[in-house]
Amino acid sequence: MDIIITICFIFLLVCAVAASVVKDSLASIVLFSAYSLVMAVIWIIMESPDLAITEAAVGAGVTGILFYATLKRIDQIDLRAGTKEVTTTRKLRKPDKTRS
Repeated sequence: MDIIITICFIFLLVCAVAASVVKDSLASIVLFSAYSLVMAVIWIIMESPDLAITEAAVGAGVTGILFYATLKRIDQIDLRAGTKEVTTTRKLRKPDKTRS
C-alpha cells in the first residue's frame, strides 16, 4: 500500500509542476484535471470518500469544464472539424491605443 501512495504523490507533484510550466492552455487544463483525479484517489486511500467525491466532481469535473468553456469563449482554442488537432487561434494582445 505504501508504494501506491508514493506513486500517487509523485504523480501529483509531476502534474502540479507540469500544469504551471506548460505553455499550452488546453494542456494545462488537462494536467489540472489529472491532478484533481489523483487527489481524489489519495482521499480514497486516506478513507475520506466524501472529500474524494467532492474533489472528483468539482476539481476535475466542473472546474475543467469551466476552464475549457472560458478558453473556447475567448477564442484561445479551436477544435478543427474532422481532425483531432487542437490549435491556438489567436493570442491575446493589448488594445491598440492609436484607434479611437
